[in-house]
Amino acid sequence: MKQKFVAVRKSVREAGQGMTEYLIVVALIAISAIAVFSFFGQTMRHQVAGIAAELAGEDSAQNVSNAKGTASSANSKGTQPKNMGDYSSAKILNGK
Repeated sequence: MKQKFVAVRKSVREAGQGMTEYLIVVALIAISAIAVFSFFGQTMRHQVAGIAAELAGEDSAQNVSNAKGTASSANSKGTQPKNMGDYSSAKILNGK
């Protein structure tokens, strides 16, 4: 009878470990999604606005143009080389 208790207890520990690993993976995915939306948020907003305008039967040329402009800006910022000095708190606080 004692052996069954030990086997069940080990299973509970393993389930806790699996849940912890799952939570870590979910947290990493959430952080990645937040980063992507912060970098490409404006572009996606303009694209969705263009789609909504087209579905409503309106002209979406301005929204498409805005999406292209923000995508171009994101592309130019994304190709600039960065190092750890680019992320200093002084630059962030000064808005540079």
